[in-house]
Amino acid sequence: MLDDKDLEKEEGQEQTPAEQPEETTPAAKKEEETAPVAEEETGETEEATEDEVVPVAEADDDEAEDESEEDEDEDEEEEEDEEEPVIAETAHDDFDWSADRRSGLAYTEAERKELTSQYEETLTSVLENEIVKGKITAISDGDVVLDIGFKSDGLVPTSEFRDTPDLAPGDQIDVYVEQQEDARGQLVLSRRKAKLLRAWENIVDSYENGTVIKGTVISKTKGGLIVDCSGLETFLPGSQIDIKPIIDYDSYVGKTMEFKVVKINEQIKNAVVSHKALIESDLAEQREAIIASLEKGQVLEGLVKNITDFGAFLDLGGVDGLLYITDISWGRISHPSEVLSLNQKINVVVLDFDENKKRISLGLKQLQPHPWEVLDEKVTEGSTVKGKIVNIEDYGAFLEIQPGVEGLIHVSEVSWSNQPINAREYFKLNQEYDAKIVTIDRDDRKMSLSIKQLSKDPWSEIENNFPEGSRHTGEVKNLTPYGVFVELEEGIGGMIHISDLSWTKRFSHPSEFTKVGENIDIMILEIDKDNRKLSLGHKQLEENPWDTFENVFPVGSYHEGTIVRRDDRGAIVQMPYGLEAFAPIKHIRKEDGQLAEVDETLTVKVIEFNRDDKRILVSHMRYLDDIRREAKDEVRKEKQEERKQTRQAVKKQQSTVEKSTLGDLDVFSQLKDQLEDNDTDNNSDDDK
Repeated sequence: MLDDKDLEKEEGQEQTPAEQPEETTPAAKKEEETAPVAEEETGETEEATEDEVVPVAEADDDEAEDESEEDEDEDEEEEEDEEEPVIAETAHDDFDWSADRRSGLAYTEAERKELTSQYEETLTSVLENEIVKGKITAISDGDVVLDIGFKSDGLVPTSEFRDTPDLAPGDQIDVYVEQQEDARGQLVLSRRKAKLLRAWENIVDSYENGTVIKGTVISKTKGGLIVDCSGLETFLPGSQIDIKPIIDYDSYVGKTMEFKVVKINEQIKNAVVSHKALIESDLAEQREAIIASLEKGQVLEGLVKNITDFGAFLDLGGVDGLLYITDISWGRISHPSEVLSLNQKINVVVLDFDENKKRISLGLKQLQPHPWEVLDEKVTEGSTVKGKIVNIEDYGAFLEIQPGVEGLIHVSEVSWSNQPINAREYFKLNQEYDAKIVTIDRDDRKMSLSIKQLSKDPWSEIENNFPEGSRHTGEVKNLTPYGVFVELEEGIGGMIHISDLSWTKRFSHPSEFTKVGENIDIMILEIDKDNRKLSLGHKQLEENPWDTFENVFPVGSYHEGTIVRRDDRGAIVQMPYGLEAFAPIKHIRKEDGQLAEVDETLTVKVIEFNRDDKRILVSHMRYLDDIRREAKDEVRKEKQEERKQTRQAVKKQQSTVEKSTLGDLDVFSQLKDQLEDNDTDNNSDDDK
C-alpha cells in the first residue's frame, strides 16, 4: 500500500515509479484507519506494463516487519544507484494496489475480516463526554501522552497536572473525553474537566448520602471561607466552621479539613459545605453515650464555653450542661462572671437530666456543705454581726454575714422613729452594716436582724428631753399632703399638721411652706409615748393674731385686698397684715359686670369674721352696693336742704311785704305755684 507522499508524487509526475507497499500488519492497520484512503479514478484506462506489476507474498506478522525493513533498504539503494529507470506511462487508476514487488500471495477476504475482528477486539469503545481511565505512556515538556485503549492516544497539557508533582509513566488517571476526533483527527482529552466532574459527583453524593469530603480553605470572603474540594470551589459559612463562634477566619486559610455538603445548586454547580455538621454528628454519638451513663449526683469535669446572665453552659465532653446562676454559689451573685470565666475547667455535680430533651442541669455549690450547716455556734440571738446588703425589697433588706447565710433587716428595725422608711432609698447594695440578731432558726435557715437595737431607745426618756411646750429645731425629712415630718434627733421625730404651719395662711400642700432637708423651728404640742408619736406645731411659736384681728377686721369694715388665687368657687384675697380672706365668686364681680382677675386690687367689705375657725369672708359687690346707697342718700340730703332754704326765704318775704296790689298778688300767686311744684318733685324723688 502506498503512503501519502507516494500518492502525491505519482499524481504529480508520471515518470515516478511505484513504491513498494508495506505489508499490512495490525500496527500498520491502526495507522491506516486514521489515514485517508486513496480512491481510484475512473477517467483514465491505460494499461500497466508487466514490469510495473509486483505480486504480493503472503507472510506472517514477523516476516512482514523484516520485509518492510528490507524494502526500506532496497528503496534507499534504488535511490542511490538509480539502477531502475523511473517510467510511468499509465495512469495510477489501473495500478494494482494489492501487488507487491516480491513474490507472495494476497490476503483473502475471510482472512482480512478475521484480522480486522482481532484488531478491533484490542480497542476500547469510547464515547464523548464521559470519564475513562487512562495510562500515562510518555511525558514531554508540554504534554502528557495517555493511552485509553482507543485507536489513537490522547495528549493532555502538563499544566493540568500541577497538583500531582510525582507524575510518572505507567500511572493510571481519570480523563474526560471531549472529542473522539478533532479537525486534525486527534483524540481530545481533559484531566481538569474529569477532575471537576468527579468532584461534583462526590459533592452530590455527600449531599444525598451524607458522605464526608475533604477540602482546602483557599481564601476568606464575606461571611465565611472559600474551600477547594478537588478543584471545585465551595462556600463555607462562618456559622458552619465550628460549633463555637469563630472570630478569626484568617487562621483557617490554608488548612485541609473534612466537610459535609449541606446545600447544592445543580444549575450553577455550586455547593455550601459545613464542618460544624461533621462535628455535631460526632458529638451526637458522644452525647448519646454520655447521657446513657449519666446518674444524678454524678460528678463530672466540664469546660465553661459560654456565660449568660442566667448561668453558664459547660462542655462535658461532647454534651452541654447548664449551670444556673442560683447553683453556682451559696451566696448571692449578680452575674456568673463574678465566679466563672470562659474556658475554665471546673467540677460539677449532675442535679437532673432529661434524656428526651437532652437537657442536663448542673450544680457547683452542691459540692460544698451548706453554710448554715457549718455556721459558728457563737452566732446566737443577741449577738452582733457584720455583713453587706445583697438584696433590697419594699419590706426590708437582706444582710449577708457570710456567703450563703443571710438575715432580714425589716424596715421597722431600722430606726426608733415612727417615721415611715423606704428601704430602697435607705439601703444600697454592697453597703456594710452592723446588726443585732433578734431571732435565728437554724433548721429553717432564717434570721432576723435589727440596726436600731444597737443604740439606746431614745423614747425611754422622751418626757425629760422633749417636754410638752418646749421649743426645738428639727430637720424636715418628709412631706405629705396632710403635714410635715420633722426629725429632732436620731430616732425622735414628729409631725406638724398642715393647719399648724401658719396662723394666717392656708396651704394646699406643705411644699408651699418648706422643703425636705430644711431646718424648721417647732414646739412640742403632745407626746404619745406608747405609740411613739409627737405632735408638733410651728405657728404656736407666735402669738395668735386672731385676738387682734377681731378688732382690725370687724364685720362691715372696708379694706384693700389683692386677689392671689381664683377658682370656680371664689377667690383668695390677700388682706393687710398677711391675712387671707375668702370671697365667693359672685362677690368679686366689678361695677362693669366682669369678674376680678388674679393680682387685681379691690376694695372689699368684711361680711363675716369667725375667730374660732379663723375664717374671714369679704365682698367687693357689697362694697359697691354701699357706695351706691351712700350716693343716693347724699342726693336726698341736698334736695331736702334746698327745700328748707326755699321755705325760709318765702316766710321771710311774707313777713316783710305788705298787702300788694292786684299785680303783686299775681306775683305772689306765681311764687306759690313754684313752691308747690318743688314739693311735688321732692316727693317723687323720695319715692324712688
